[in-house]
Amino acid sequence: MAGGPTSQGGGIKADIAGNTFAGVLMVSNVLSMFAAFGGILYGYDTGVINGVQAMHDWLCTFGNSTTCTITTLQQSLVVSVLSIGTFLGALLGAPVADIIGRKWGVVLSTLVFDVGVAMQTASTGLGLFIAGRVIAGLGVGLISVLVIMYQSECAPKNLRGAIVSGYQWAITIGLLLAAIVNNATKNRPDHSSYRIPIAIQFIWAAILAAGMTFLPESPRYCVKNNNEEGAAVSLSRLLGLTPDDPIVQEEINDIRVNLEEEKLMGASGYLDCFKPGEPNKILFRVCTGIALQAWQQLTGINFIFYFGTIFFESAGISNAFLISVATNVVNVGMTLPGIYGVERFGRRKLLIYGAIGMCVCEFIVAIVGVSLPTSNVHGQKVLVAFVCIYIAFFASTWGPIAWVVVGEIFPLNVRAKAMSLSSASNWLWNWAISFATPYLVNSGKGDAGLHVKVFFIWGSTCFCCIIFAYLCVPETKGLSLEQVDILYQHSWPINSRQLRDRLIAEDVHASDSHKIAMITGQQHMDASASSKEDHLDEKV
Repeated sequence: MAGGPTSQGGGIKADIAGNTFAGVLMVSNVLSMFAAFGGILYGYDTGVINGVQAMHDWLCTFGNSTTCTITTLQQSLVVSVLSIGTFLGALLGAPVADIIGRKWGVVLSTLVFDVGVAMQTASTGLGLFIAGRVIAGLGVGLISVLVIMYQSECAPKNLRGAIVSGYQWAITIGLLLAAIVNNATKNRPDHSSYRIPIAIQFIWAAILAAGMTFLPESPRYCVKNNNEEGAAVSLSRLLGLTPDDPIVQEEINDIRVNLEEEKLMGASGYLDCFKPGEPNKILFRVCTGIALQAWQQLTGINFIFYFGTIFFESAGISNAFLISVATNVVNVGMTLPGIYGVERFGRRKLLIYGAIGMCVCEFIVAIVGVSLPTSNVHGQKVLVAFVCIYIAFFASTWGPIAWVVVGEIFPLNVRAKAMSLSSASNWLWNWAISFATPYLVNSGKGDAGLHVKVFFIWGSTCFCCIIFAYLCVPETKGLSLEQVDILYQHSWPINSRQLRDRLIAEDVHASDSHKIAMITGQQHMDASASSKEDHLDEKV
């Protein structure tokens, strides 16, 4: 194939071939190293609180100074209150993205995050510490919307899934870094034991903000704001071409045509995200995004990363801090196969098989936990092993792919709002689970005292994830964002495979109305013929 990028119908459409490889590699490296770096802020913060709440000096400072303990309510608040901020931040992500842009919105978010980190670092009372976690959460919530949106709109379609998955990989790296730092400082006899891990977050925020200043703005944001000159400059930087290159201009035209068609449908506000009807299926798509993020949290993964250290201690496992490091190593390592697999095997298939794997592992953990005493060494090893296998299934499937899907399935004119609603769903369920879990697991007055039996709940929710992925998530691998719109307009997830294959094979653009009509018409004819054949077979 001749060198240079080729047009493929919407999205950043460079092929990995010839001279194009250098341009696409540049996009992949830049987006993964800088935009996805936002995931480290979330992952590190999650991992820090997992270890900090088990440190002796922190417990004496913020809990009962005599017994060096905190109540179940205090534990729930300290862990879950971050998600209140992230929920609000996710909802604010849409107006921030549409008013100041995706790129500068991320930079603004890091400044908000820094304020929260400063409050936590300086605090010696629980009130200021909790307030700081809310403010930090506000920044993390903004980043969770803006980074995914920026990556999805700037990445080439044949690498989009892998690049967006880089956000989840950054989360896992953040979790691992926090586990390592916590393990290094846990025995310090003064406030530095928890202040050092918390203050290190300034470094991650600074790296993200500095990196984003060198990246171009999303070309789709520029087109939406009638700045086609800016869109051409952004695309030229992303593809390594000149702004007046025909390929750049064709890409901009495709984005413009798609946006104009969506504007004619009139959906533009939050309420419009919930309007039912054809042909764009916006309500179905928004509900899919909201539910997908909810089910990701209901897999129970954050139980391990919020309360893993305390859980392993209660299960009779010695040196729970090191076990926490080990589980985070698995999380980081197994996200890499997910980054590869999302473009090799697709989104839908990995979500289904990943949910099956998690479901089996969590039921095994629950059964082992209730069958063997905590003093049984072999039982402890089995429990840790299947927790690690469960994490491996999550890290390679639902971890990265949930973010990939919500970055792809929404039309441009409501993308910011729909993604903010989806991310808000993630944080809402994150809060609910992190707040309720201590009451479910602990054995104090008014607590359920489930301990390891809580994995029966997570196993059951993972079974529901299997059904949801099969019924509601289409395969979008290899499609541009504009082609995803066509897929939704003319099919449903469980019968969309044939149309997706034809959109790719015939290189359909959003502006190819005649070709779309031909393909979708043939699609209906094929479906009708198949139905008639089935009917005749039944008669015979």
